[in-house]
Amino acid sequence: MAVSMRDLDPAFQGAGQKAGIEIWRIENFRPMPIPKSSYGKFFTGDSYVILKTTALKNGALRHDIHYWLGKDTTQDEAGTAAVKTVELDAALGGRAVQYREVQGHETEKFLSYFKPCIIPQPGGVASGFKHAEAEEHKTRLYVCKGKHVVHVKEVSFARSSLNHDDIFILDTKSKIFQFNGSNSSIQERAKALEVVQYIKDTYHDGKCEVASIEDGKLMADAETGEFWGFFGGFAPLPRKTANEDDKAVDSLPAKLFCILKGQAEPVQADSLTRELLDTNKCYILDCGVEVFVWMGRNTSLDERKSASSAAEELLRSLDRPKSHIIRVIEGFETVMFRSKFDMWPETTAVTVSEDGRGKVAALLKRQGVNVKGLLKAAPVKEEPQPYIDCTGNLQVWRVNGQEKTLLSASDQSKFYSGDCYIFQYSYPGEDKEEHLIGTWFGKQSVEEERTSAISLATKMVESLKFLPAQARIYEGNEPIQFFSIFQSFIVFKGGVSDGYKKYIAEKEVPDDTYTEDRVALFRVQGSGPDNMQAIQVEPVASSLNSSYCYILNSGSSVFNWSGNLTTPEDQELVERQLDVIKPNVQSKPQKEGSESEQFWEFLGGKSEYPSQKIARDAENDPHLFSCTFSKGNLKVTEIFNFTQDDLMTEDIFILDCHSEIFVWVGQQVDSKNRMHALTIGEKFLERDFLLEKLSHTAPIYIIMEGSEPPFFTRFFTWDSGKSAMQGNSFQRKLAIVKNGISPTPEKPKRRTPVSYGGRSSSLPEKSQRSRSMSFSPDRVRVRGRSPAFNALAANFENPNSRNLSTPPPMVRKLYPKSVTPDSSNLDSRSAAIAALSASFEQPAREPVVPKTPKVTEEAPKPKPKPETNSKEKAMSSRIEALTIEEDVKEGEAEDEEGLPIYPYERLKTTSIEPVAEIDVTKRETYLSSEEFRQKFGMTKDAFYKLPKWKQNKLKMALQLF
Repeated sequence: MAVSMRDLDPAFQGAGQKAGIEIWRIENFRPMPIPKSSYGKFFTGDSYVILKTTALKNGALRHDIHYWLGKDTTQDEAGTAAVKTVELDAALGGRAVQYREVQGHETEKFLSYFKPCIIPQPGGVASGFKHAEAEEHKTRLYVCKGKHVVHVKEVSFARSSLNHDDIFILDTKSKIFQFNGSNSSIQERAKALEVVQYIKDTYHDGKCEVASIEDGKLMADAETGEFWGFFGGFAPLPRKTANEDDKAVDSLPAKLFCILKGQAEPVQADSLTRELLDTNKCYILDCGVEVFVWMGRNTSLDERKSASSAAEELLRSLDRPKSHIIRVIEGFETVMFRSKFDMWPETTAVTVSEDGRGKVAALLKRQGVNVKGLLKAAPVKEEPQPYIDCTGNLQVWRVNGQEKTLLSASDQSKFYSGDCYIFQYSYPGEDKEEHLIGTWFGKQSVEEERTSAISLATKMVESLKFLPAQARIYEGNEPIQFFSIFQSFIVFKGGVSDGYKKYIAEKEVPDDTYTEDRVALFRVQGSGPDNMQAIQVEPVASSLNSSYCYILNSGSSVFNWSGNLTTPEDQELVERQLDVIKPNVQSKPQKEGSESEQFWEFLGGKSEYPSQKIARDAENDPHLFSCTFSKGNLKVTEIFNFTQDDLMTEDIFILDCHSEIFVWVGQQVDSKNRMHALTIGEKFLERDFLLEKLSHTAPIYIIMEGSEPPFFTRFFTWDSGKSAMQGNSFQRKLAIVKNGISPTPEKPKRRTPVSYGGRSSSLPEKSQRSRSMSFSPDRVRVRGRSPAFNALAANFENPNSRNLSTPPPMVRKLYPKSVTPDSSNLDSRSAAIAALSASFEQPAREPVVPKTPKVTEEAPKPKPKPETNSKEKAMSSRIEALTIEEDVKEGEAEDEEGLPIYPYERLKTTSIEPVAEIDVTKRETYLSSEEFRQKFGMTKDAFYKLPKWKQNKLKMALQLF
C-alpha cells in the first residue's frame, strides 16, 4: 500500500463532527475536500469519498461512509478511495458503515442524499481526463429508472434507445420532453418529473417549456409530433433488448469467507450463526447483490484494509462489478447483515457503550492512528409534546358485546382493564374540524370485544368518509396524545362488560373488579394536571415504587403514600386524583420509610419493591417504508432521507418511530387495500423489519391522505396543499412542473389554534383549587379557561366539598355541529360566573387589554399551611392579581393599540419587580416592538403565526410563560 499506516490523512481532520454531508475527491492518491457548491456533481473519471453524518435523537452521531467510483476511474484511484474510507472510519471511532458505490448501480441510501438524482458528467482529474467545459447546449437523452429514488443514465440520442418499459427525458435547447413508456408505473413517472424539474433548474435556469409524451399516442397531439420530430418521425418502438446494465445481480445463498493473509478462505458450516465470527479476524459474507465485509473489534487497521481489498478481488474474480460492498464493524452490524444469519443473539459479547468506544480508540491509537471524533454528543432531553390541540370535544363508548354504550362526561375517563373502549375526539385543524377515532383495549379484555371494537370504530370512520385518523391503543402503551386528550385518566381492575363477565364465569376465576369497599392500590403518574393517570395495581407492598405516589383505600380508610424519589409536583397529582377515587374522605399521608402499621396491614405486610421509574418505549429516529400487501404477505422498502414528496397517493406507507407507528394511506389506494390498513400495521409490528424489538401492542395510527394530524406531519416539512391536490402522483407533479404553480390552495384564514399542550401546567395555590369540579356527575368537562377564571369559579363550589385543586376548564364548542349528548346540560354556575363578571365591570378604569370586558377580583386569601413553599406563594399572588377575561377567543390576535409597554425585566416570571394587573398568559404582548424583536428574533405578527405550542416553547425559554 502507498498509504502510511501511522498517520491519518490531514484532509479528514475534524470530519464528522456535525450533521450533514462532506465530500472528498481523490486527486493524486490523496483525498481533497470539494466545495459545497459542487456537492452532487460527479465526474465519470473520478473517485470520491462521501461522509454522511446524522444526529440521532439520543444525542449520538451516526456515520455512513460511501466511496463512489466513476465508470472511467482508474483501478489505483478506486483502491485509494477504498483505503481512505477505512482510514476515515478509524478517525471516527471505528463504528461507521461503509459502502462501495459503482456509477449506475448506486445504493438507494446514497442516491437519497442527492435527491432527485445525480447525473455524472464526463471528465476527471487524476485519470487524465479534463472536466467538460461549459458549452453550447447539446440535446441529450436520459433513461430514468426507480420508484423511490431515480437512477439516471445518459443514453444514445436515437430512437433505438427508447422502449415501452422505461421513462426517457429528452433535453433540448428550448423544451424538455418526458416520454412515458406504456409499461411504466405512475409512481415512476412522477419521480422522473422531479428529474425534469432538476434539469430545468440546473441547465435552463428554470426557463423552458416542459411536455409529457405518452407512449402509443398518435401524431394528432402537437407536442407528441414535436417529440417524434427529433427522431426523424414516428415509428413503432423495437422490443427492449437486455444489455449488461439491465441485468440484475441475483441474490445468492449466503457464503462466509474468512480473511487469512489477505486471501478469502471459505468457512464450512451447516448454518450461519454469530458464533462463527471471531473478534480477532475479518470475514466476507457474499450474498450476491450485497457483499459484506465484517471486521472484528480487535483487528488492526492493516487487517481491515486487507479485508476490503480481498472483497474487491473476490468480485473481480466472479465478474460481479455491480455488487454492493458493505463494510460493518463488530457491534455495529446493519439490520440487513444480521438478518442473513439463522441465529443472531440479542446481545453479543461486545457491548456498544462509551467504554467500548474508548477501547476502540485506545487500540487504534496503539497502532499509531491519531483518532478523532470519539466524543458522544450530550443527549437532547425534550419534554414529549402531544402535537394535538387539546381544546376539542371528547366522546367515549364502552364496548358491550356487539354494541357500544356512550359514557357520561363524568365517567368517560374511568376505564376498566377488562373492557374495550372507543373514543372520538374532534378538534380544530388548520382550516376544518379534525377527528381522531380510537380503540383502547384493556389488558384483561376479551378477544371478541376487541374485534367488535375495531369493527364499530371502522364503521364510525366510514360514516365520516374515511377522513378521521384512527388509533389502536393497548393498556400500558398509551401515547402522549391519548393522555393529553383525556387529561385525567383512571384504570380500574376488572370489568363491567358482558364479555368480561362471561369470560370470568367460564374460566371460574375470581372477579377482582374494583369496588369502593375493597382494598385497592393506585399508582399515580403523569407530568401535570393536563396529563395525569391513576392505575390500579395489586394491593401488595411489592407493587410500590419509590419513584411514584400511591393511593391506598379500603372502605373509609384512605392513605396517600409518597416515594422518596417523588417531587412536589408528583404529590400534587395525588391530591387531584383523590377526589375521583375517594371524594370527601380525608386521606392519611404516608412518607416512604415512616409508614404506619395499619398501612402495611392493608398491603399484607412489608416486602421489597423497586425504585426506578417504569420504562416506556422511547420515540426513536423515524423510518419510512413503502408497503406492498398481497395474499397476507407484507413486503416493505425503506425510503431513506424521506420528505413529503416520497408519499405517493397510490401507495400505503408506514412511518416507524419505534414507540408507535403510522400507516399512511394515499387517496388513490383502492378500497380493498385501504380496509387492510390496520392489518398491515399489525403485520409490520409482528415482522419487526428493523429488528428493533417492536412491541406487538405499540400504538398504531391510520392516517388518510389529506387529513394528516399534526402529530404525524411533525416528522416532515409539511405543505398541506400538496396532500389536498387532486389526481394521481404524476398528474399532480406535472401541474407543478409544467405550470410552475404552487400546490398550496387558497384557504380561508382562521384563528391560530390553541396550545397543543392544553392548559398551563403551572399549579395554583392549593386552597384555590377544587378537584371535584370536573368529575361531578352534574358537570360537563370544559377546557380552556384561564387560571383566574378558575379561581373565581372555585368560590361557587359546594362549601362541603374539599377545595384543593384547580377545576379543569370546560369544553368549548368550536364548531356548532360538534354536538355531544351531554352538551345540552350546561352547568348553571357558568352563567352565574359570566353574570358576576359583568356586574364587576369598572368602566372608569382604563382596560389593560382592549376590546375585552374584564374585572379585577381579589381571590380569597388561603389559610396558611406549614408546607407552602415560596413558589406557591408567588403563584398565589399572581393569581390574585389576574384580570378575569370572559369569553376571549383563544389564539385570536389582539389589537395592540392602547396596551401599556413594560420592560422585559419586569414582565418575566422571575422578576423581582413584577408588573401587576396584566394578563399573565400574554406577557409578551406588553413588550415594545423593538424589544420583542430583540428577544424573540421575529416580529409580533410572525410570532403569532406560529403554532401555539411553539409560541409557548419560546415564551418558556424567555421566562414569559
